[in-house]
Amino acid sequence: MILTVTLNAAIDKRYVVEEFRIGEVNRMKECAYTPGGKGLNVSKPAAIAGAEVVATGFVGGHAGQYIEESLKDFRIKSAFYHLAAESRSCINIWDEKNKVQTEFLEPGFTVKEEEFRGFVEKFAQLVKEADVVAMSGSVPRGLDEKAYPILVETVKKAGKKVILDTSGKLLEEGIKACPTMIKPNIDEIRMLTNKPCHDIQEIIRAAKEIHERGIEVVVVSLGSDGSLCVCDDGVYRAVVPKINAVNTVGCGDSMIAGFALGFEAGQTPVEALRKASAISAAAAMREETGFFVKEDMEIIYPQITIEKIG
Repeated sequence: MILTVTLNAAIDKRYVVEEFRIGEVNRMKECAYTPGGKGLNVSKPAAIAGAEVVATGFVGGHAGQYIEESLKDFRIKSAFYHLAAESRSCINIWDEKNKVQTEFLEPGFTVKEEEFRGFVEKFAQLVKEADVVAMSGSVPRGLDEKAYPILVETVKKAGKKVILDTSGKLLEEGIKACPTMIKPNIDEIRMLTNKPCHDIQEIIRAAKEIHERGIEVVVVSLGSDGSLCVCDDGVYRAVVPKINAVNTVGCGDSMIAGFALGFEAGQTPVEALRKASAISAAAAMREETGFFVKEDMEIIYPQITIEKIG
């Protein structure tokens, strides 16, 4: 079982408008509502791939009920900690004429200290049944950079693999607990190491430095140039074939799902890198975020090249 953690879950609302006009009434051409948050964008592709997925984190109110009900459509089991306050909504407005995307992200509820303690107790029980834990995204108000280290340490005490995908101070503090894997982008790896990372050799040196701090697997996305993986076996580069990319939002989350699937199956980081790259590329070919078609992934998979470069 793969356990995903979304501490700041939301209802993602996508509005399509012919031309977005500030200060005027805007009538939507299309509306779509999906359960959102980075952790849930990991849950969905993992479930599509056939894994048993359990999602946890915080939800509240009628909006939280909607999030949980919606997950059933994806065959994702819900094990959220419930609060009285309403879960947040995140609105994405797509302007068809100008090809511009505008987002409105609600801050969400505030989690009290005793509520977080209750969640940690629930989480510790869920971890016992999991093979891999993937925790992603921001944290709600009331929590700080200490939240993820507590959760990472809980997973490690249970002897399970844990992937942490977050940013800023949350990532900086989170890696001190030494999760199994992180997937920083180039800006984040610069922040973590204070290295300029102007070329691939500098990026490799920075990723190696983080690996030496006790992170088993460090994966760095290079966008259309593929990705790097630094692990005990060395440094590897994955290059994906040219694809018709439609929507790259959430592709990083799909890559996390691929690694979680690989780790659950007992694959090495290098073996998991191929699967993760294929799922991420397949996800980019579809409009829906956190979604891919297996046939796309199966076509891409054998075309991915993995090269040991260090």
